[in-house]
Amino acid sequence: MKINLAVIFGGRSVEHEVSVISAVQAMASMDKEKYNIIPVYMTKKSEFWTGEKLMDINSFKDIPALLKECTECVFVRSEGKVQLIRQKIKKFGSNLISDVDIAFPIVHGTNVEDGALQGYLQTLDLPYVGCDVLASAVGMDKFVMKILLKDAGFPVLDCCRFSSFDLDKIDDMVAQVESKFGYPVIVKPINLGSSVGISKGKDRDSLIKSIEEAFEFADRILIEPCVTNLKEINCSVLGDSESAEASVCEEPVQASDDDILSYEQKYVGGGKGGSKGMATLKRKIPAEISPEQDEFIRKTAVDAFRYLGCNGVTRIDFMIDMDTDKVYINEINTIPGSLAFYLWEPKGVKYRELLERMIQLAMKRHRQSAKINYTFDTNILSMGGSFGSKGSKR
Repeated sequence: MKINLAVIFGGRSVEHEVSVISAVQAMASMDKEKYNIIPVYMTKKSEFWTGEKLMDINSFKDIPALLKECTECVFVRSEGKVQLIRQKIKKFGSNLISDVDIAFPIVHGTNVEDGALQGYLQTLDLPYVGCDVLASAVGMDKFVMKILLKDAGFPVLDCCRFSSFDLDKIDDMVAQVESKFGYPVIVKPINLGSSVGISKGKDRDSLIKSIEEAFEFADRILIEPCVTNLKEINCSVLGDSESAEASVCEEPVQASDDDILSYEQKYVGGGKGGSKGMATLKRKIPAEISPEQDEFIRKTAVDAFRYLGCNGVTRIDFMIDMDTDKVYINEINTIPGSLAFYLWEPKGVKYRELLERMIQLAMKRHRQSAKINYTFDTNILSMGGSFGSKGSKR
């Protein structure tokens, strides 16, 4: 009997479209003999839809027309199992679309990759692929990630953190950054990826502009010193807290003289390969770094992955300061674009095998979780109204 696998993608995120690309890629590579693949698309209004046409990237050229050929749905837990049922109940006939054995979230960005969706699936007691709630949340919040990694001795750049409530004191924000770092600096929304809202502050005027732009995408931002002579290196990690391994390293190559790789450079690839997601980005694989740097980055990636309690596949992005040869962890992507499959193929791990290993890791975690006692039997409620209307709190 096939395993019913719900692939969840989309969502209320600025990285919505990238999620669609990543999910369609993955569904095309999954083992159809082993899994009954159920595509579940989340609109930007957080509505769930399912239908076969959601597995075709070309269908997304006209989403309103696509949804007319799909069924709005919702996950429910009943009688010890999770089911996908019609959102609009029919008076006659079955409203069951399918039982669901496991979920595979392929989502990017806020409201979906940050632990929100993972918490929903965990509440349903549905096995799901990838990082759990805490690791997802930590991975999405760049400031929290930095604090945890720094405390554990991992190499990260120092930073300043600001809230949108500080905007009315923007001169004080700028003065703090100038005093602590000088120029240039990098300004980032705390909880976004795909280069959205990230820019460089080269002087006071451009810093103010960068701050205002970053706050358009998030209510919290961080500012860190800019590594001017920079080499970016990315490394993927596969596994769980018990055991993990690193992929080969890659060096993204900018298509222009821009300071920061843009969203378009990462995903559009000039327009001809847009449906290939991160696979369209120009890159050097393996990265042109020394054997010592390669070993350090790959080991550090695995150690950080395990320290943060990650699961499945992540991609950890590093920076090398070419003037000092110092290596820093930049950020961790708990659900990387295209699931970083292109970093595993050089190691002989085909995309289908990578997906299978991720699913098996999710099953393993769910089995381990089932051994933990989440209830504590008492007879408190049998005492009825003896607590009174105010309960037992004193």
